[in-house]
Formats: sequence, C-alpha cells, structure tokens
Amino acid sequence: MSFLFGNRSSKTFKPKKNIPEGSHQYELLKHAEATLGSGNLRMAVMLPDGEDLNEWIAVNTVDFFNQINMLYGTITDFCSEDSCPVMSAGPKYEYHWADGTNIKKPIKCSAPKYIDYLMTWVQDQLDDETLFPSKIGVPFRKNFMSVAKIILKRLFRVYAHIYHQHFDAVMQLQEEAHLNTSFKHFIFFVQEFNLIDRKELAPLQELIEKLTTKDR
Repeated sequence: MSFLFGNRSSKTFKPKKNIPEGSHQYELLKHAEATLGSGNLRMAVMLPDGEDLNEWIAVNTVDFFNQINMLYGTITDFCSEDSCPVMSAGPKYEYHWADGTNIKKPIKCSAPKYIDYLMTWVQDQLDDETLFPSKIGVPFRKNFMSVAKIILKRLFRVYAHIYHQHFDAVMQLQEEAHLNTSFKHFIFFVQEFNLIDRKELAPLQELIEKLTTKDR
C-alpha cells in the first residue's frame, strides 16, 4: 500500500490515481492499509467479510498501479532506450506491446516505451467509470474480472523488468525493502484470487518461492 513508502520522494512515472475520499472504496483501501500494518500479508489480501469481490479487486488494482508507478518512477533515469532497447525480464523473456485497439499487432519496442504504453493503457482502464465505477451502487461490467486480470498480468511485467534489469539501481537507491514488500503483497493478492497464470509468473518464479515459502 502507498503508506509503505512514507514521506519519500513522491516522483511517479504517471499521475497517481486517487480513490475519492468518503467513498466506500476509500473505506476499503483504509481497511486494507490497517490490515497490512499488522504485517500479515496473507491476511491483508483476503476479501473482508461481506464485501464485494469485484470492488475489492478494483481497489487493490488501483493501489498496485500507484505502487508500481512510484517504484518505476524512482528508476526511470536508469531505464533508457540505450540501456533497455527491448522490454525484457532476463535473457529468456521478452515482451512486445499490443493493446488490441490502437496497436493490434504486437510491436517490439524499448522498455521505457513499452512501460509508457502499458501504464497509459492501465490508466485509461482505471479512469473508465463503466469499468472501474467509483460511485456506490453502480454495477461492475460483466468483463471486469477479465480486464482486471490483464491489467495485473501487465503490471507484473514492470516488476519483472525492474528485478531483472535494474535491481542494482534499486539497491543503490536503497529501495529494495520497498520493492520486495510491494511485490510480495502483489503476489499474495494474485495468488489469493488466482488472477495471473503461473506461466506468466515464470520470470520471477524463484523469487516468488523465496518470498512466499516462509509465509505458508
């Protein structure tokens, strides 16, 4: 959650997505932050009693977008067209961008370009009131869960790129504890609701096992 980052530099890659104060989703976010504060991440990701699953996934998806936004924002100086000419997560995994609307055929591009496309696309989904309704009583679309899964699958790729290509920079900036806590929270969340296929998580499988084994 954003509180993990305290009063550090508020540099983000894209503008932060705010959940309106006083809304039910804002209350859910506060509940999640309070549970996270207990230090038990497995408990923190569980659906609170009596809450709507779609709404819980929506609130957390917005929060993960904000976290990744902030984490990538801290290392943008190290992620350039020259240093990262392709979007990769180690030598075995390379990602090509397509959004199905503006870019239908996957294109090979640099990591900063890919992440710009990705975060802009996610932001557009989060800003769509028909997909992520912020008002009480407005129903979620039938395809909400499938879109949320695509968003989370793509956000994972930013974590994977940071870990594989920029972990030295993360350590230099003394951000590794924030990165690890954020990623662990993300993984527990997607595991709890089965939101990302195991094969998509392969680039960070060893790290996932290391971070989650002691919490089983």
